[in-house]
Amino acid sequence: MLPSKLHALFCLCSCLAPVHPIDWQDLNPVAHIRSSAWANKIQALMAVASVGQSKIPKGNGSYSVGCTDLMFDYTEKGTFLRLYYPSQEDDHHSDTLWIPNKEYFFGLSKYLGTHWLMGKILSLFFGSMTTPADWNSPLRTGEKYPLIVFSHGLGAFRTIYSAICIDLASYGFIVAAVEHRDGSASATYYFKDQSAAEIGNKSWLYLQSLKSEEEEMPLRNEQGCLEDEVRESTLAFTCGPDFTVQKRAKECSQALDLILDIDRGRPVKNVLDLEFDLEQLKDSIDRNKIAVIGHSFGGATVIQTLSEDQRFRCGIALDAWMLPLDDEIYSRIPQPLFFINSERFQYPSNIEKMEKCYSPGKERKMITIRGSVHQNFADFTFATGKIVGYIFTLKGDIDSNVALDLSNRASLAFLQKHLGLQKDFDQWDSLIEGEDDNLIPGTNINTTSQHVTLQNSTGTEQ
Repeated sequence: MLPSKLHALFCLCSCLAPVHPIDWQDLNPVAHIRSSAWANKIQALMAVASVGQSKIPKGNGSYSVGCTDLMFDYTEKGTFLRLYYPSQEDDHHSDTLWIPNKEYFFGLSKYLGTHWLMGKILSLFFGSMTTPADWNSPLRTGEKYPLIVFSHGLGAFRTIYSAICIDLASYGFIVAAVEHRDGSASATYYFKDQSAAEIGNKSWLYLQSLKSEEEEMPLRNEQGCLEDEVRESTLAFTCGPDFTVQKRAKECSQALDLILDIDRGRPVKNVLDLEFDLEQLKDSIDRNKIAVIGHSFGGATVIQTLSEDQRFRCGIALDAWMLPLDDEIYSRIPQPLFFINSERFQYPSNIEKMEKCYSPGKERKMITIRGSVHQNFADFTFATGKIVGYIFTLKGDIDSNVALDLSNRASLAFLQKHLGLQKDFDQWDSLIEGEDDNLIPGTNINTTSQHVTLQNSTGTEQ
């Protein structure tokens, strides 16, 4: 999920020059930006926003990291994902474009409820930004890799958790970052038919939103899927007809099905027809070492996925938004589950739902990163400068690199323990228990339940 405070930033940007009202579907803003004065103002804004800007960090592991996009079945019911993987060393590498299509920026502007022109501004800011992964580079063959399926948050899409995914891949994981087609992505695309796929004629899907209060209220009552207002995010999100955590979980399992088909050597065609050879992935997956990780709405998707698909051996929920989940689901998760929370996003009713996952005989862990905010898990914390980052809560009081390292190292230790990895990730076992000056064991939120249970549940209730 993206913070609603970004709305204020984009509104501020739009005040730099007068614009005429126009239907959002008119996605040709270039014709409306003619004056050099306007262009100069945009450049000045970009210069201010980039003060103290850092790049998306490289992975800390020993593997080089490659990246490609995979789409199986050109229809909107097909699977679309960005794949991160250990790659061969290559002197002629090309970094991966972070957000590859301008339509994603227009989707973000719609998601934030701003004028379509804000999509153009976002594109000017971030359209040429890259991530430190080698685009379409060859897979490093000769070993089997554990697999992680990653689920993005509400209003996000497959590319904007690259800092997490690249780091995990650098430690020897293959990571499949799913782009959800349930209407929760700010933008995604498919092809209407085979000929459209062959010529690259994309059909775009944007975040599903309700038009009026009359349409909104029945769905609130029927689905119970409206996010609580919290201190860091006062924007409420309402679930649309196809906008369910169940569908997202099925998309995670479907992505796993397809990757395992490729691993078995079954013929599968990448609709995107990129240079990456899918046959490289044959016999590359350790099928007994599969996990699911997700952020925010993706954190809820982790829990739903674990309850439905036992092939996922464990799950990690990053600052999970729990409200979309039905209460019955909490007792149906036998796999180990790790909650990694930010200090400033969580709130009592959300933590209480996490408590319901705790029961005797089930491995449950929780830590909270001090001084962190919800966006410390997404790439925007690295893509913006200090001024913009702090004002609009894209950065917390903790350094973004420190927060990411704590989250990823704790995740690696948890994954080693529950996937049976023969690595040295157990050097970070203490982080799972919150043993660090920048960590809180359990949660900083007071609830009516026994807080000590959240601090340590390793098979016996505390």
